[in-house]
Amino acid sequence: MADKDLQLMAHLMRRAGFGVSREKLDELVEKSYDETVEHLLEMVGHPTRLTDNLIRRYHPEYSGMMGNQSAGANWMYRMVSTDAPLREKVGLMWHGIFATGYSKLANGKVLHDQIRMFERHGMGSFKNLLIELSKDPAMIVWLDNSENHNGSVNENYGRELLELFSMGVGNYSEQDVKEAARAFTGWTIGNTEYMTLKSARDSVWPYGRLSFHFEYKEDDHDNGEKDFLGHKGNLNGEDIVAIICEQPATAAFLARHMYSFFVADEPPVPEWPYKPPRDEDAIAALSKVYFESDYNITEMLRFLFKSDFFKSDQARYQRVKSPAELMAGVLRLTEEFDRPKIDMNPTHLQATYMGQWLLNPPSVEGWHWGTEWIDSGALVERVNFASERLGDLDSPGVQAMVDRMATDSPSELTPEGLVEGALDVLSLTDVSEKTQSGLIEFAEAQLSEMNRSSDSESKSRQHIANVLRLAGATPEFQRA
Repeated sequence: MADKDLQLMAHLMRRAGFGVSREKLDELVEKSYDETVEHLLEMVGHPTRLTDNLIRRYHPEYSGMMGNQSAGANWMYRMVSTDAPLREKVGLMWHGIFATGYSKLANGKVLHDQIRMFERHGMGSFKNLLIELSKDPAMIVWLDNSENHNGSVNENYGRELLELFSMGVGNYSEQDVKEAARAFTGWTIGNTEYMTLKSARDSVWPYGRLSFHFEYKEDDHDNGEKDFLGHKGNLNGEDIVAIICEQPATAAFLARHMYSFFVADEPPVPEWPYKPPRDEDAIAALSKVYFESDYNITEMLRFLFKSDFFKSDQARYQRVKSPAELMAGVLRLTEEFDRPKIDMNPTHLQATYMGQWLLNPPSVEGWHWGTEWIDSGALVERVNFASERLGDLDSPGVQAMVDRMATDSPSELTPEGLVEGALDVLSLTDVSEKTQSGLIEFAEAQLSEMNRSSDSESKSRQHIANVLRLAGATPEFQRA
């Protein structure tokens, strides 16, 4: 894949989506790069995918979401089947930033609803998103704002709103935390005691746990004067969010998150006060768009995808795919979930074995992305998953990829051609010399075995698929 336009389009689709087949890549290149960016942004608002009604016919538990896996597995169906991958990708970004988990909520339905909220509001105004987050029942319970009362303040949500969700450590004082918490008193879930009891007892089966709903209790709100980041008055939660969004620190914090998720891995957030960004000019440029667009996420992404720092060769393969991204990308290539199947249950679990339990992050800090996804145990799971699925000739997508690789008769295939074909169908545009030589050596062995024996056509195709399988185990395929 030497064509520069193909390479750039493959890069865009790995970052703005989960990758695409080579056939789809050819279609996209027929349009201009900017047209493709606009189409990705436009499709966020009206996606087509496997419908919940169809999924629930095969998986009744995905309706009730009583277990700790069903909500995440339902989301994986959306990632795999959608024609608007950026919508799910942005939802995944917000889930990593606004980390909320089953371990405390024990309610898959409200977590499912939170992700849908991210997808509805996550491409609009950041101010509006923070307000919706503050009203989100999963977040209210997760960070104890239901226990935040006038005269008995719980600072948990106020602290994390500033530290992890908007500004970052060092840009506010302890007094600002206290004042923010006071402003969010009365922001709670409706009929709290009854809803909690009903959900804990599962007494609404078979319809699943009840989905909490937001309620603002005026009589529980602290109406006293507050002094937050230099602003004084009878501030409510909306006022706190508005003040936060005006801060240059918020623009830089959000820009760095977007750069890390879409361009190149940054260090974990706790290290940000002590380590500068990889590209300070890019952060400054994104921050400028943040203010000029009235905090609009779509405009920031439009600028990012069309920027020189995103399109640069140096940005290629600078992100380690999260387990969810790796899994969704592989399953979109293999096309094995063209309809709901019971196999989604064990398949989705494999992301957990790789280190990412969707909708159940390890803490409010979320996961540490980048190279921290890779340890000896997780790497084995990642390689095994990719190579197993990409070598399965029962999957229609794998059959199509092998067909494309085997355009010549077996006697005319060369190791170099076979490797080039495998990298081509996986849209791997640039691999190291070490990776290339290792793949060619393996391809030689596969072709030698094919030529030495009177294998049936199916066995010959499996030898070709084995090269594809090994390509999926390369370091480059583990990156985006």
